[in-house]
Amino acid sequence: MRRPAAACLCAAALLAGLPARAEAAAVQVEIEGVEAGGGPVFVALCQGGLSGDACGQGDRGDGSGRFLFRDVAPGTYAVAAFQDTNRNGQLDRTGLGLPLEPYGFSGESGRRARPDFREAAFALREPGALIRVRLVRALPRR
Repeated sequence: MRRPAAACLCAAALLAGLPARAEAAAVQVEIEGVEAGGGPVFVALCQGGLSGDACGQGDRGDGSGRFLFRDVAPGTYAVAAFQDTNRNGQLDRTGLGLPLEPYGFSGESGRRARPDFREAAFALREPGALIRVRLVRALPRR
């Protein structure tokens, strides 16, 4: 018959051989190009894609342009942002899909079209990352 203390020691020895769990990190996002008095800024942290389903962590700010996501698991992410100039809670688009409000993505992606995830992605490791996103307009202000 096995003693409980011996079983605990065996389990502890097995667990000690496992790789340590990666610690959560912080992602600080600085938004440039925020239009003064232009409405709130929405920022999303995306993983695996740039669609709404892939951008589960989001935040809304008053236009200061600074956001902090805490306790983010290390991995590959992208940031998508827009300024809601008409304060309706969504990025407005033309019939062809062009954004009518200032928008931007992380990475070195071009500003003429929506990037794919690879172009906007960055690797998040401990202790965290500082990501800058510049908002631009696809069309002149109406």
